Amino acid sequence: MIMYLNGQFLPREQALIPVEDRGFIFGDGIYEGVRAVGTKMFEWAWHADRMENGLKGLRINFNRAQIDALEAVCERLVQDNGLTDGEAFLYLEVSRGAAPRTHFFPPATVPPTVFVSASKLVVPRKMRDEGCSAVTFPDMRWKRRDWKTVNLLGNVLARQAAAEAGAYEAILHEDGIVTEGAATNVFAVIDGVLRTHPLGERILPGITRMVLMELIAEHKLPLREEPIPFAQLDGASEIFVCGSTTDVTPVVTLDGKPVAGGKPGPMTVALRDAFEARLYQAAGTAR
Repeated sequence: MIMYLNGQFLPREQALIPVEDRGFIFGDGIYEGVRAVGTKMFEWAWHADRMENGLKGLRINFNRAQIDALEAVCERLVQDNGLTDGEAFLYLEVSRGAAPRTHFFPPATVPPTVFVSASKLVVPRKMRDEGCSAVTFPDMRWKRRDWKTVNLLGNVLARQAAAEAGAYEAILHEDGIVTEGAATNVFAVIDGVLRTHPLGERILPGITRMVLMELIAEHKLPLREEPIPFAQLDGASEIFVCGSTTDVTPVVTLDGKPVAGGKPGPMTVALRDAFEARLYQAAGTAR
């Protein structure tokens, strides 16, 4: 496997990060996960925008031109790793760099660490079509969730709770409202209307979520972009989660109980199909 590290394309065993890297020591960095179909990065510009916003928020010196240059890096990794015939997942990380451990920033002369990897993505079609199970879990993450930082301990604990329950995802709640999933955004249909948490500091501006907001408008589906009361989640007629490797995945079981009839609902199915059409049309391929 070939990886990219600080300007070099290297075999995996040679892509070594110093033990004093601040991404390792502090979680002091920003990452992105990008979907590739064939050689095309899906919605690259939105990923670049989100990465730029997070890097500015953390005050890491890595500008938009440097971010944009990573698209070609991703394309080359897809080629070099023989992933052009299917789908791939590109992981990109920019940390504040390697320096002696201090809680304050190191000197501005310390260069960021830049890492990119590519791996084969196998889409779980059965789960997309039939749905998944989820659990609910308290949201214990830090307050700037709109920055996609590498510090993911809250997400890890939530996903582990889901795994231990035999579920795919954990749906997070805080102060009586649903925020998002451990690795996804969450939508629910309540009283015939789609609901999802509005953008802001409490949730990640998911790229798939952005695409879905456009598709919801195109298909004229009813939507209220406002927090979902946690107490109303049990009564939802449909729930789905979405993300760059999750697409639109129906939740048919929540905390061991079926959601509505235990099958994907009509709005979920319509959006799942519309999203997949856009994903593969954008790449010039067919499912």
